[in-house]
Amino acid sequence: MEGIEIKDDAQPYSSMAGKLDPRLLQALNVMGFTSMTPVQQRVLTELPTWRTDCLVQAKTGTGKTLAFLLPALHCLLEARSAPPRGQVAILIITPTRELAQQIAKSCDQLTSQLAKPLECHIAVGGTARASAHNRFMNGAPSVLVATPGRLKDYLSDEYTAEKLSNIQTLVLDEADTMLESGFLADVKQILKLIPSKKSKGWQGMCFSATIPPKVKDVVNVVLQPGYTSISTMQENESPTHERVPQYHVIMPSVGETFTALTSLLSLESKKCSKIIVFGVTANMVALLAKVFSKGLTPLKVFEIHSRLNQGARTRTTAQFKEASAGILFASDVIGRGMDFPNVDLVIQVGLPSNGEQYVHRVGRTARAGNDGRAIILLTLAESFFMKVNRHLPIKPHPQTNVVLDGAPAFADAVTMAFFNIEEETKQRAYSSYIGFFAGSGLLKQVRLDKAGLVQLANELAVEGMACPEPPAMDRKVVGKMGLKGVPGFNFASGNDFDRSSSSRPRGGKRRDALSPGAGQGGHRGGVEKTRGGRGGGGRGSRRGGRGGKPRGG
Repeated sequence: MEGIEIKDDAQPYSSMAGKLDPRLLQALNVMGFTSMTPVQQRVLTELPTWRTDCLVQAKTGTGKTLAFLLPALHCLLEARSAPPRGQVAILIITPTRELAQQIAKSCDQLTSQLAKPLECHIAVGGTARASAHNRFMNGAPSVLVATPGRLKDYLSDEYTAEKLSNIQTLVLDEADTMLESGFLADVKQILKLIPSKKSKGWQGMCFSATIPPKVKDVVNVVLQPGYTSISTMQENESPTHERVPQYHVIMPSVGETFTALTSLLSLESKKCSKIIVFGVTANMVALLAKVFSKGLTPLKVFEIHSRLNQGARTRTTAQFKEASAGILFASDVIGRGMDFPNVDLVIQVGLPSNGEQYVHRVGRTARAGNDGRAIILLTLAESFFMKVNRHLPIKPHPQTNVVLDGAPAFADAVTMAFFNIEEETKQRAYSSYIGFFAGSGLLKQVRLDKAGLVQLANELAVEGMACPEPPAMDRKVVGKMGLKGVPGFNFASGNDFDRSSSSRPRGGKRRDALSPGAGQGGHRGGVEKTRGGRGGGGRGSRRGGRGGKPRGG
C-alpha cells in the first residue's frame, strides 16, 4: 500500500461493514487497501461520531489522508441535509500544491464507485487562476482542496465565496506547517471569511505530525471545546519513524559541500538506489540538480522546487513516483506529506529551518513498511543543530572518514561540472544562500556576524562552486536582505563588477574567508582549516576557478 504503514495486527476495513458507506468500502477494495493503519483505525473507532471535532497527531507516512477523508466523505454521502448542488461541503487546507494534488487524487479514488460522480476541485497557486476558477464556478464541487494563498483569494471575492457558504467539514492538514509564520495570518483571515463555526456548526479536523504551542491559537477557532484528541505517538517518542537510522556527516569547511556530497552519494548509491536530497533554498536545489546531472552520478537526476512552474513540478512528481531508481533534488515543497514509493535514503544538505522540518523530510523514507535511512550533511558551525535537537536520534555516520577522505578525489570532476553551469544559476544559489541565513535568525547560532556570513558565502562560491570571484550582487537586493554596508560583496554595475572596498585586499588577491578580521564573530563561523587530505576538494576547486580551467586541464 503506497505511502502507508500497516501493522501485523491491523484491523481489516471489512470490520467497518455496516458503519462505513459501502461504496467507500468498495473503493478501498479496488484501491487494494484491506487493512487500517493505526491512525485510520483510531479515528474511525474512537471518535464519538464521525462529525466530532478532533485534533489528531500521527507520524508522517501513516495514512492521515484517508483518516480524514473517510469520515468526512461518509458524513457527506449519508447526510440528509447535504449542501445544495454546487456548494462545497468539505474544505481541506494544506500547505503545498503537491500535497493538495495528492489529497485530491485520493478523494477521486475513494469516490470512484459512486453512481453519480462527486467533484473534487483544487485551488492552488502557481497554476492558471482563470481556468481553475472558471471550472470551480461552473462546476459542482463537493470537495475543495486548497493552499492558503489561493483560498484566501477565492474567499475575498463575494461571488466565489458564496460557493463556500455551506461547509460541513473543515480539515487543516499538516496543521503545524500551516501555522508557521508564513501561513498563520492567511489561515486566520480564511477563518474570518468563511461562515463562523457558531452559525454553521461545521466540523473541524486538525491533522499533523507535530503539535507546537502555536497550533492552540487556531485550534480554539477551528475546534469546539471538548474536542477529541488522538495521538498514535507514545509520550516522549521521537516523531521520526523508528525504522529510520539517522546519521550526520560534519564537513571541515563549507567549500567542501559539493565534493563531500559527491563522495557521500558515491558511497551510498552502492546500497541505495532511490534517493531524495534536500537543499536549503529553491535556487540551491536548482544548482545541485544541474551540477549532478553533469556526470557526477550514474543515477538519473530529478529536480523539484518552487522556482519551477506547476506543470514541471507535476511531471517530476509523477516520474519520480514511478521511477525505480534516481536522485530527486528537492526543496521543502515536498518536505511534508508527499508519498514517493521505495525511497531508501534522504539526505539533507545544510540546515533545515527547524527540528520539525527535519522530521518531516526524514518522513519521505521508510514508508509503506519499507526500510530507509537519513543523513544530514553540515559544517562544523551548523552542528549545533544536533545539540538543540537532542531528542532526534542522529548519530555520527559510521563511514564519515571514508566520505571526507574520499572527497578530494572528486574535486576535478566537480570543478569541470561547475564550468558547464551558467553563471546566473550560480549567482542565484549564492544570493539565496546569503538570504537564507540573513532572514532565518540562524546567524547567532552559527556564531557569525553579517560580514562573516558574506565571507562564508564567498568561500562557498569560490572554493565550492569554482567561481573565479564572488558572484555579482545587486545593491537593492543586498539592502533588502538587511546587509547594506556589509563588506565583502561584488556589486553589479552594468557588465562590470563594482567591488566593495573590502571584497579584495590591495594587490588583487582575495582575502581568505578564514583570515583574522574577516568579520566572523569570534568562532570564525566554525569553518576550520582542513586537516590532512580533506581540504583537497576545496583547494582544487579554487585553483580551477582562478585559472579559468580545471586543474590538470
